[in-house]
Amino acid sequence: MSSAQRRDADNSPHIPVLLRPLLEAVSPVSGTWLDGTFGAGGYAQGLLDAGAERVIGVDRDPSVFAMAEGWAAAYGDRLVLVEGTFSRLDDHAGGPLDGVVLDLGVSSMQLDQAERGFSFLRDGPLDMRMGTDGISAADVVNNAAEAEIADILYHFGEERAARRIARAIIAARDVAPIVTTGQLAEVISRCLPRPKPGQSHPATRSFQALRIAVNDEFGELVAGLEAAERALKPGGKLAVVTFHSLEDRIVKRFLQARSAGGGGGSRHAPEIVAEAPRFHLLQRRAIAPDAAELEANPRARSAKLRVAIRTDAPAGPVDRTRLGLPAIMEGAR
Repeated sequence: MSSAQRRDADNSPHIPVLLRPLLEAVSPVSGTWLDGTFGAGGYAQGLLDAGAERVIGVDRDPSVFAMAEGWAAAYGDRLVLVEGTFSRLDDHAGGPLDGVVLDLGVSSMQLDQAERGFSFLRDGPLDMRMGTDGISAADVVNNAAEAEIADILYHFGEERAARRIARAIIAARDVAPIVTTGQLAEVISRCLPRPKPGQSHPATRSFQALRIAVNDEFGELVAGLEAAERALKPGGKLAVVTFHSLEDRIVKRFLQARSAGGGGGSRHAPEIVAEAPRFHLLQRRAIAPDAAELEANPRARSAKLRVAIRTDAPAGPVDRTRLGLPAIMEGAR
């Protein structure tokens, strides 16, 4: 990568991860697409430039639409922006779709905004909300019971020291409320071993877990996959980019369960009668970033892309117990 390209990557608020392989996988691009996680608009622009007649950009964060004002007008009525959640994407679509793209998790630009409270590397209010309503991370940390905090950290962050961290949080908040990302990161760091060179920050898993809980990310994900199944026309394409193993497991098992391959169930559970497949898997293995993309955007290192094609089988109910949801989520909604 040239020095000019590297400067452009550094100055970009958000580099769309796996955009090139995504466009290659869903080619040819045509008709109406819905970008359920609009963010900085990288996927929407890519789809429009690749041949989509119209893209509906949906995001729960209203600030992203102001950021798009500088370029969105160039696409005219081919780009429609909607404030909302992708769990209701079939309502936002207003009709059958040729494709759906979901880029899960928190965006680079959200991490870089200290006032949003997503990052332990930038001190700011302990918020973590992707939208403007609902409880904040500070509400959870300062009001939830110790057992609830431990469950969130363990099930949503796979944090082995969840109970130890929960005890430390309770002890700290008994002295004074924890209201900033820096305070929380310090509480967590004090009760865990110092990381070795190359290891992630001690607060990484805890911050991930709190963000997922605050935004109900797994509930939104499952509802969004169900909504995509309802909204896509036969032959429509679903592309999902994930960034950690928990959400990738949910996407993988949903697509397995909804495809001819089935799968995703327990070997101890009764065998389930096969249903008509709702999706055809484009390929069984997830697509990962190549060396060139990792050099340009190190944040892409954990990303995985899964693509599936909608069949003509009618949409139907989903058995959520087969999707690998964390135990704290089972039976939710």
